[in-house]
Amino acid sequence: MEKQIITKRIVALLLVVVMMIMGTGCARENNKPGNNKELTKVTFVLDWTPNTNHTGLYVAQEKGYFTEAGLEVEIVQPPEGGAEVLVASGKAQFGVSFQDSMAPALVGDNALPISAVAALVQHNTSGIISRKGEGMDRPGGMEGKKYATWEGPMELATIKHVMEADGGDYGKLELIPSTVTDEISALKSKSVDAIWIFYGWAGVKAEVAGLATDYFAFADIDPVFDYYTPVVIGNNEFLKNEPETAKAFLAALAKGYEDAIADPSGAADILCKAAPELDRELVLASQNYMSAQYKAEVEQWGYMDPARWNSFYNWLNDKGLMEEEIPENFGFTNDYLPS
Repeated sequence: MEKQIITKRIVALLLVVVMMIMGTGCARENNKPGNNKELTKVTFVLDWTPNTNHTGLYVAQEKGYFTEAGLEVEIVQPPEGGAEVLVASGKAQFGVSFQDSMAPALVGDNALPISAVAALVQHNTSGIISRKGEGMDRPGGMEGKKYATWEGPMELATIKHVMEADGGDYGKLELIPSTVTDEISALKSKSVDAIWIFYGWAGVKAEVAGLATDYFAFADIDPVFDYYTPVVIGNNEFLKNEPETAKAFLAALAKGYEDAIADPSGAADILCKAAPELDRELVLASQNYMSAQYKAEVEQWGYMDPARWNSFYNWLNDKGLMEEEIPENFGFTNDYLPS
């Protein structure tokens, strides 16, 4: 009888030990990033409607990379004032901007507390598209043609620079206030001759539509225009006070873009699921193009080369396009990217 009692006690003790071990294991499992019931909320504001610039964001969301990092990420559309204003206000921690358009927000009396923290695309893929065979495959060919402009000082200074570098007379360019919502229709109707586009979307769209076009990229004309566009921006106070959250977000985002690089078709499906209003044929064609652009030749997705960053802002300073000069190495950081 005593042996039976001792045996029962040993069995009971072993059960308690096993339960304690299992409990410890569950506790450790629940403490893993993404398994906590209370996730850290992060708001990310787009620059425009969803497109293939944003695919890695949606891939990371769909595959649970943010949740695994202990984050609950809300993706929102930009307000009328743009992503910069929402991020600067602290209502969003991250957003999408562009090195050129964020420049005026970095200096002056109304400077915004924002910094670029990752390059969504490694090189500037923007340039001028026109109908094929009308002489605008080079900037000088824009002389005497109709260009759709949104009348930005930086925009027009860029056009003037590349035209004159190619021997064209900028004074003979006809500036048409842009009402372009569809580049294909605008070119076909001949309401304008030349439009500034990002090739990864509008250029590919022309290919899909079967429209024969000419195109030149600004970065191919002058390396000073190989600036970072688009970029992820962050709120400076948030970056300073919550660096680990910022790093966790960018690590998860990087995984999303790495997946989009490795599997363009699968990434296109995820983007179309998130934004079913998009045309899948265009998204897939654009995704195939963009998969080679997210990282290009660099090893680390999101990396920004200080020399290239400074080169463009020094050009703005030299042209007197800024209210105040932008200092060297200002407005961006690689410190939050995954190592």
